[in-house]
Amino acid sequence: MSMDTMLFWFLSLVLIVPAVMVVLLANPVYSALCLVMTMIGVAALFATLNAYFLAGVQLIVYTGAVMVLFTMVLMLFDLKHELQTFSRGKISGFLKIGGVGVLAGLLVGVITLATKKTTLISDGSPLAIELAQKAALGADNTKVLAENLFLKNMLGFEILGVLLLVIAVGTVALSRSKGGTHARD
Repeated sequence: MSMDTMLFWFLSLVLIVPAVMVVLLANPVYSALCLVMTMIGVAALFATLNAYFLAGVQLIVYTGAVMVLFTMVLMLFDLKHELQTFSRGKISGFLKIGGVGVLAGLLVGVITLATKKTTLISDGSPLAIELAQKAALGADNTKVLAENLFLKNMLGFEILGVLLLVIAVGTVALSRSKGGTHARD
């Protein structure tokens, strides 16, 4: 067995075991730690595929920022009363089933649009044409994508930044309000 194959199987175990533990563990903090381990394993797989940019983004964005957000949310909620949040009424049961149906429908729609969009992108979108032309000239695709995202589509990133700031301020305000999980008595 070659070293690449052994490394793949090792990283597969590093990914699968914590991923299953995310679902099976009852303690949400341990579950979040297992999710961190899974994300680090995905970054390692990206590195073995020589996709170092994706490995770095995986570590910085998901393992770093997203897990800090998850941990902050876990600390905001009162986990002692988590069983009381799941009511057993008929109306809430129908709402839950309806919510799952809506989410399933959205997922099917996204998958359908994504498969159609990938054929459109590969067929001749302006970005695909620009990437093909720059690649033929020997330009770096990462630089072309960064210029497209940060120069031509800057408004979207600014709106996303303001939205994330509003979410963070709203979370802190809700946690400190009367009846919040960490409200002062």
